[in-house]
This record gives sequence, structure tokens and C-alpha cells, in this order.
Amino acid sequence: MIVVSTYTRRRLTDAPFLAAATGATPSRRPVWFMRQAGRSLPEYRELRKGIGMLESCFDPELVCEITMQPIRRHGVDAAILFSDIVVPLKAAGIDLDIVPGVGPVIASPVRTEADVRALPRLRPEEVGAVTAGVRLLTDALGNTPLIGFAGAPFTLASYLVEGGPSKQHERTKAMMHADPKTWHALLGTLTDITIAFLQAQLAAGVDAVQLFDSWAGALSLADYREFVLPHSERVFAEIADAGVPRIHFGVGTGELLGAMGEAGADVVGVDWRVPLTDAVRRVGAGKGLQGNLDPAILFAGFDAVEAEARRIVAEADEAITLGATGHIFNLGHGVLPDTDPGVLTALVELVHSL
Repeated sequence: MIVVSTYTRRRLTDAPFLAAATGATPSRRPVWFMRQAGRSLPEYRELRKGIGMLESCFDPELVCEITMQPIRRHGVDAAILFSDIVVPLKAAGIDLDIVPGVGPVIASPVRTEADVRALPRLRPEEVGAVTAGVRLLTDALGNTPLIGFAGAPFTLASYLVEGGPSKQHERTKAMMHADPKTWHALLGTLTDITIAFLQAQLAAGVDAVQLFDSWAGALSLADYREFVLPHSERVFAEIADAGVPRIHFGVGTGELLGAMGEAGADVVGVDWRVPLTDAVRRVGAGKGLQGNLDPAILFAGFDAVEAEARRIVAEADEAITLGATGHIFNLGHGVLPDTDPGVLTALVELVHSL
């Protein structure tokens, strides 16, 4: 286990993002955007010309520069480390690539007990480029917090079992129900990898972490509780001693919010399908909420964006009266590639004024 040094992490007691995430009163409503680092920014596309996604993720200087770009342009209240959820799998030695227009593709899908036994573990030095990027960022960011992140064990497993992105997750669900022993062994291995990746980022100085369970919304509540929740709980438990805010997020997880709230995070991210006033009832009092503007609204003109942002802020304020400990404004999923960056900048200014 990596010992997290108390000397590497900055003390950012006045940062609105950290205040909202820990139940304190922020000086303004904090806002950041999932996938703000990259995709929609012309300066990002220029920088990435001719450089593969995974190559970018293992270049500390590129990681630092790409992570900084939305801070400079939008004035958001937190930076999200530029990386990808399959980075720790690649670093550990799993043969995969991120194919443009497709996503992560696994050379040899994991389907059997022998496949699971053959999976490598992650050593901290294998993500040294990522942690070097974190250290560059903690110097560059000033008083802006840095969020580290990892993919949750279920979402990583879905890529490994399916061999790439999947709409139905049929092989994944079949393994769960037909061979639960192998399934839990796979999730256990991926939980170890996820913990090691987050602990490396924490030791390098990130100020918060977010666990992305991107595809958990494909599951029933019963399946989530039996096959996923114990492993996500272990991730959050193993990083609790770091003392930083822990955020949990998934897409299409409205029916799972209560169970996701039990996993151990301090803040639960909510996609755009569920009002924050409903989310607090499902998650339960005592946790912060993050979200939840539909990313597609950003294409509707700023009058529509403003109306929706004001609605969400009002719902968030009501959720706080119902027991939520704070609200971090965000999208209900990531920034879409064709989003006008100027709309994002204007949205940040609006949220800060509310």
C-alpha cells in the first residue's frame, strides 16, 4: 500500500469546490465540467495533432497543459486530470488501444477463470508519467483544486469482457449470472488496480477524486447490489484515509442512486434525467450532490442554457434544505465534442453570479 504523504497536498481551505464537497459554505457556487480537459477546445485539438490518446495520457507535460487549458479559458473551480479510465489497465500491461470514433478496444477479451488469473496487477511506477503530470499540475494550478479519477471496477470489467464498448453488455451480464465466482474474481482484480491508481494520484497530490462508473446504468438495482456495490465500497474505503473528497458518478443511474450513495463517496454525481430534489431523497441526507445540466442543452442558445442553469440551481438549493451537504454545478455527463467553448465560459460566469 502507498502511504499518502501529508506534505505533498496543498492546503486550499478557501477553494469553493472543496468547501461544497466537504459540507462547508463556499464563497460562490463552484462549477466544473466533466470532459472539460480536451474535446471541445480548439487549442486542445491543435496540441493533439498526430498524437494518440494513450500517448498523450502518458506524457506528463501534455497531461499538464491539457488539464490547464479549461482553467485558463473558462475559469472553472476545479481541474480534472487529463487521462482515460483505461490508462491503469494499459499501464499494467493489458493489450488495448483507444480507437478514434470507437473507444477502448481490448486485444484479448477476458471471458474465463484462466483469463482472470492471467491479469496483471498495477505497480505505482507503471503510472509514473501520470503522477509526474499531477506534480506539474499542483505547481501550475495555484489555488485551483485538482481532481484525480479512475474508472470503477464494473465499467472497466465491461470493457474487458465485451472487448470494447457495448450497448447491451450481454457478455458482461452473462458472466455475472452464469459464473459469479469468476465475475467476483475479475472485479476483485480490477478493484486492486483502481485502488493502486487512485493511491498513486493521491500520493502525488490530487485534492479530490472521482470514481466514474460510466456503464453502471445498464444494471438493475438487484444486480448492482450483488455484483458491483461491494467492490466499489472497497475502493472508497481504501482511499478514505487520504482525507480528500470522494465523488461517485454514473450515467443513467437514477434507479441506483440510493445504492451508489451507500458506496462511501462524499458527493454523488447526478445525470440530467433526475432532478436534484429527487436525487437527495434517493441518495439520502448527509452527502453533497454534483450536476446536472444536460450537455445537449448547450447547443440550444444561451437563453435556454440560462433558464436550465437557474432551474438546476434552484433545485440544488432545495436539495440542500432537504439534507444535501452542498452542491457542485456540473453537466449531467461530459462536454460534447462540438460544444461552443464560449457557451461554457458564459455558463461559468452565470453560475458564479447566482
